[in-house]
Amino acid sequence: SSLLLMSGVVVTVGLCRRLARRRLRSRPFLFAFLVEMFSTFQICACTNELSLLGNVEPKPHTALTLTYGFTVLHGLTLAGSACNPCGTLQPMWAGGTSPAMGGLKIAAQFVAAVLARVFMHFIWSLEMTEPHLGALSQGCGSPMQTTEMQAFCIELLFSVVFQLAVLRAESVNPKYRVHLIALLITMLVYAGGNLTGAIFNPVLAFSLHADCFYDKFLSYSLVYWIAPCLGKFLILYVF
Repeated sequence: SSLLLMSGVVVTVGLCRRLARRRLRSRPFLFAFLVEMFSTFQICACTNELSLLGNVEPKPHTALTLTYGFTVLHGLTLAGSACNPCGTLQPMWAGGTSPAMGGLKIAAQFVAAVLARVFMHFIWSLEMTEPHLGALSQGCGSPMQTTEMQAFCIELLFSVVFQLAVLRAESVNPKYRVHLIALLITMLVYAGGNLTGAIFNPVLAFSLHADCFYDKFLSYSLVYWIAPCLGKFLILYVF
């Protein structure tokens, strides 16, 4: 049921992106906002569902396999979308995107994060499958299982590794690049998922753990917002 749900989200987002591409080409700002919002919604909704499947046996093989598979699927279906404020900063830094367009895309990403969280909470409230039972009663299911400083360093390091890999893989054939990036993300999740969640995406972190941001805003914004953005700026500065 979870796989059908996530597949339905992917198909629906694909149809919405195609419709926007056909009807809104003459309105670039609205087109960019909607496409970025749809794409980020897909990643946030699917990852919210995947987060419930982390304890499915055999552990952690099932969760890691699904992470790899859906990361490849996102890469193939969401080409051209950043779905990450850190990724939006790169063209802004290089001058390829205006600050207005970059800000619009980041706003679309956070809107999508909220919509995905609301949508998934509604689905979970229906309790259609076993993983959904009690999912809404968890509150702040904190992914941070280490000290704040260690969590900050881990997310910073993972962001640097990921952003560097994305830049170095630009010359690779797209059909191979998506698998390389998916493999890297899966390895990072395996290495640090039990310590910080290995998210290194401010929008995704907010969608997954909004309750934690409400309870411990300064701590979580430092680890899950500032650390990934700082890692991106370090890469941009070096390159």
